[in-house]
Amino acid sequence: MIDFVQLQEIIKQHLENDRAIRSVDASGPTLEAAVNEAAALLDTSIRKLEYEILERGSSGFMGAGRKDWVIRAYERASAKKKKIAQEHLADEDIESEVVIQDKDGDAFVQCLPDGVYMKVTAPVGNGRKVFMAYAIQALHTKNVDEFDNALVERLLENATGDYVKVAEFTHNPANDSMASVEVDDAEMRVYVIVIPPGSGGADLTVDAYRSLMTQNRVYHGVNEEAITALADKPVYREKVEVAEGTRPIIGKDAYIQFNFETDQTKIKLKEGTNGKVNFKELNIIQNVVQNQVLAKKMPPEDGIDGKTVTGKILPARAGGDIPLPIGTNVRVGDDGDSILSDINGQVILANGKINVEPVLTVEGDVNLKTGNIIFLGTVIITGNVEDGFSVKAAGNIEVKGTVSKAELDAEGDIIIYQGINGKSGGKIRAGRSLWSRFIENANVEVGNMVVVTDGIINSYVDAINSIICQGKRANIMGGRLRAGEEINAKVLGNSTSGTETICEVGFDPHSKVELERLLEIKSAAEDELDSTKLDLQTLINTKKQRKTLPEDKEAYLQELMERRQILTEDLKKATEDIQKVQEYMNQIQVRGRVSASTKVWPGVKIMIRDVKEDVRTEYKAVTFILENGLIRVSKYEEPDELAKKGLDGYNSD
Repeated sequence: MIDFVQLQEIIKQHLENDRAIRSVDASGPTLEAAVNEAAALLDTSIRKLEYEILERGSSGFMGAGRKDWVIRAYERASAKKKKIAQEHLADEDIESEVVIQDKDGDAFVQCLPDGVYMKVTAPVGNGRKVFMAYAIQALHTKNVDEFDNALVERLLENATGDYVKVAEFTHNPANDSMASVEVDDAEMRVYVIVIPPGSGGADLTVDAYRSLMTQNRVYHGVNEEAITALADKPVYREKVEVAEGTRPIIGKDAYIQFNFETDQTKIKLKEGTNGKVNFKELNIIQNVVQNQVLAKKMPPEDGIDGKTVTGKILPARAGGDIPLPIGTNVRVGDDGDSILSDINGQVILANGKINVEPVLTVEGDVNLKTGNIIFLGTVIITGNVEDGFSVKAAGNIEVKGTVSKAELDAEGDIIIYQGINGKSGGKIRAGRSLWSRFIENANVEVGNMVVVTDGIINSYVDAINSIICQGKRANIMGGRLRAGEEINAKVLGNSTSGTETICEVGFDPHSKVELERLLEIKSAAEDELDSTKLDLQTLINTKKQRKTLPEDKEAYLQELMERRQILTEDLKKATEDIQKVQEYMNQIQVRGRVSASTKVWPGVKIMIRDVKEDVRTEYKAVTFILENGLIRVSKYEEPDELAKKGLDGYNSD
């Protein structure tokens, strides 16, 4: 065994072998505190320090005669060079192709009933080996002053990671370290709280912790690494998680694999060499034949059971099944999961169901001869739709001619080859998109986008996504246009002071209309409620003064109280509905832009979300966007490819 004088000489010899140029003197009430202070002053880890003890400290007696530990610490040159090299690489922004997880070696000390044991682990990658001073410090923290120096040297050299006895230990069982176990979170987590040993008390070993788990019926999810770390370097009087149950994994739900395109935004227009676009090549109408497989249900999958830390099985819910989306003119295949077409026609996904629709062809015009048309499928009209008539279809509507002051209502797309002249009364509604040569003096409402080649004049147009006007005469003049994503035209407004042109983007038009309606309801309810409360308070004051009211006044009082209750509930509901609509509108992640490829005339009004801007000067080839709460003018941005081209048989001329 060695004493502290010999120990100090050993440390000095190791320091002389590899001493850095820079050193600091540090002090503290304990040696560990002094080493930590030195590490902070040198901006390094204590594992990279070498130090010599200048003055030994003393705790004194009853606070008197206390003396700090004083050390002189050095950062080893190799460690310092490595740190400088790493900082240089960071400054040069050089990334290594292979990242090596470096880890320094370490030394751990346990006091057990039969002696003091030490374990030394080897470094990983470019990590540093444990040096003697660090091992001595680890022993000192356990109040071990005398130990087998040669054996410690061998442990440092071999670094096997096994505990080896290096010193004797006077054991006092009454002061042994203790630990309590806490099982929490419905038996899904286990925590250990360790009480430090007293003088002569032994530490808890890995086996002791394992035994503690067994005693508390913890059989599953024990974290061996956490237990080993707790045994090597205990964390005292704090909850440390050492086990976690396995939570069940819910099985994957069944889903439908479609064999046709359900997303119209993936449709691409094709332009010929003459600049014309053939709408027949849009694949808006997806034709299928009898017995064709349209979709197949992929079955649900089983879940994976979980287990609590006490070994209880937590059954996992299997994936949910779904019904087959059977619509009209389709059937279930022999395998019970496939959906087949019963007829030749057009496949449509409407209201979550697969339908195959036949096509109704009207030869000529829709007029007195045909009357109004209502059809559960797609309607093709080879002529015009005259004033006062309506065409309603569950599928698409295709008009080869023009649409006058008429009503068109389709759950799918509407395609009008000549155009719309609504004469201030025509109304067009499409569940998906509208494609037309021009729109004039009409009201249009679509669920996706409006695509026009020859212009929109004095019309009210609402589109959930975009309004695109592309072509040589693709101007938007007059009216109000509202779109969620984008309004794009060649020219916006006109040079003369005529009907104002209003372009609004960045919100769902339907939701905005609903919000305006609800705000009106709320305002009316608030006004009536204020008036009712005033009348009610007047009657209440009168009753207090006179102790009673005439029979008619008493009846009116009860009526006002009931009306106040109704208005309060109506106001509450309107407020909740307004909040829901506002939350929905805020969740819509749309950029919102208004673009003109050629010109924007003064007088055009731009609104993006809730920010308004009146155009006061002429702009050329610009896009208006919202940035930092202000409408900004930027370089013109092209519309999406889907909506760039015109109708079959027409070019921008």
